[in-house]
Amino acid sequence: MGSTNGLTSIRGKQPLFSFGVISDVQYADIPDGRSFLGVPRYYRHSILVLQRAVKQWNDLNKLRFAINLGDIVDGFCPKDQSLDSVKKMVAEFEKFNGPVYHMIGNHCLYNLPRSKLLPLLKIPSNEGCAYYDFSPSPEYRFVVLDGYDVSAIGWPHDHPKTLQAQQFLQEKNPNTDKNSPNGLDGLERRFLMFNGAVGKEQLEWLAHILQDATRLKQKTVVCCHLPLDPGASTEEALLWNFDEVMEVIHRYDCVKVCLAGHDHKGGHSVDSHGIHHRVFEAALECPPGTDAFGYIDVYDDRLSLVGTDKMQSCEMCFTPTMDNGFGDTAARY
Repeated sequence: MGSTNGLTSIRGKQPLFSFGVISDVQYADIPDGRSFLGVPRYYRHSILVLQRAVKQWNDLNKLRFAINLGDIVDGFCPKDQSLDSVKKMVAEFEKFNGPVYHMIGNHCLYNLPRSKLLPLLKIPSNEGCAYYDFSPSPEYRFVVLDGYDVSAIGWPHDHPKTLQAQQFLQEKNPNTDKNSPNGLDGLERRFLMFNGAVGKEQLEWLAHILQDATRLKQKTVVCCHLPLDPGASTEEALLWNFDEVMEVIHRYDCVKVCLAGHDHKGGHSVDSHGIHHRVFEAALECPPGTDAFGYIDVYDDRLSLVGTDKMQSCEMCFTPTMDNGFGDTAARY
């Protein structure tokens, strides 16, 4: 019997499907260190966080797939260990009883060129690019963006995309160290070498995919290592051309949620078009004995994140008549 309380009966519904989430594992077999902001990083412990995530996902026995939001190994990983470290982490992910969808982050690209990285992560590649889509159910489409499509890292030194990115950084960031935001104001602080952009062809591909999803009446979840909304992220972590990407996304009503990593503290916002942006807390920054991973129950009117420990749970409701728990303004933490 359903409850007379409408909210309870809605909450009692079974999800259409569920999937696991983790981000920024950044494993390396090196002593603990700190970020450039002084935040502790636990390079060896992060593999234990991943192992506990996979165990939880398998124990739930209901997850259709898992998503890794990028940065599988850390940039400080000794380069002679890069290949083995990536293989080691992929093997841990493959202990999950289902498909794992990866995306590339800057730390992945510090370790291996795209030509080696993409096959290891089983990322479908189009001329070295790492964007793709999949439909886990008739009602939903997932779009994985390549946030380092135009980037000064990951492509060969003489590649047109490398040269384009270097020229862009030269114009936007006057610092000798292109990873320094010194002197840059507000949103301009995103013009750093550890970020990147979605290129013109990928933007056109995105528009085509969203047209198709609209035609098929599929609700769409966009995933990118780099955050796409300033309300959910620090300025320094944003995609260079997040505004262009969101301009394409906002043309269509099908996109309901954008998921990201990269900005390790995590965040959540609801943008001007009612799209939820959820940036995940980093597995790397979990002190021994703590965790940051979770799973998402997917319904026709919301995504419900059930977080573990440092990953905060949240409801991402996208039916206008339902209260999303955050009011109409962007929610940040």
